[in-house]
Amino acid sequence: MSHLTEKEVFNRFFRIILGTGLLAFSVKCVYDPCGLVIGGFSGIAIIVRKLTQGIIDGGIPLGITTFLLNVPFFIISWFKMGKAFVKRTVVATFFLSTWLMILPEYSLTEKDYMLTAIAGGFIGGAGIGMVLSVGTTTGGTDMVATLVQQKIPYISVAQLMIAVDGLIVLSSSWLFGVFSIIYAGISLFIQGKVSDALVLGVHFAKSVFIITNNPKEISEIVLEKLNRGITSIEVMGEYTKEKKKMLYCVVSKKEIIKLKQIVNQCDNRAFVIVTEAKEVVGEGFYH
Repeated sequence: MSHLTEKEVFNRFFRIILGTGLLAFSVKCVYDPCGLVIGGFSGIAIIVRKLTQGIIDGGIPLGITTFLLNVPFFIISWFKMGKAFVKRTVVATFFLSTWLMILPEYSLTEKDYMLTAIAGGFIGGAGIGMVLSVGTTTGGTDMVATLVQQKIPYISVAQLMIAVDGLIVLSSSWLFGVFSIIYAGISLFIQGKVSDALVLGVHFAKSVFIITNNPKEISEIVLEKLNRGITSIEVMGEYTKEKKKMLYCVVSKKEIIKLKQIVNQCDNRAFVIVTEAKEVVGEGFYH
């Protein structure tokens, strides 16, 4: 993180701390009291706690199980994925395990399975999304899936995660009942949508194509006022056989209104196409 400013470093740590806190809250105060397992190492931790309640008062704490499960995969990842990957994940896993140990015993949804699935999906998804938005993981099944994918690259990490989490959910059914699988599926669906929205929302931009008779004027104003790069491409209309310049530019969601105003002022007959760019990496955008 040496190339980052102090503000950016603080923002990353803040997101990791808050994100892991939300994820831990969803596990300990939403899923665990209701006995709902939705996969991941936290799901295994819930199963272990249930199985050990007769041996240890209250069972083995969730944070301890989660941390111990991650240790061997951290060692493997150090050799397979590199120390930078492991360091980022260790930080997030440490905070997640800490949150799981210090959060008080509390039931947010009072064993209402549908409310548990919905609340847990939104809260847990928000936590995962915040952590992923800074290029970090919380260890667990996503790290396992990443390692397995090195051996079978023709299967995506997302598909492997679904397979691993699915096995964990199925293994919990004999402890918590078959209906728990249905509610776990609902929660996983919501969690995935929320986390994706947060991650992609950070990186969303607008991709703009402009066919105009005044490309030079528009380009100069965009470069000056928006400080965005713009590319000029030679095009020809098949109907008119007339050659024109097409401009291509990527701007943030906030800048699209200004860009359209600039185009309209320079050429109110310009043909403009605006599309979503789900992720943009490069100068002026996410790195």
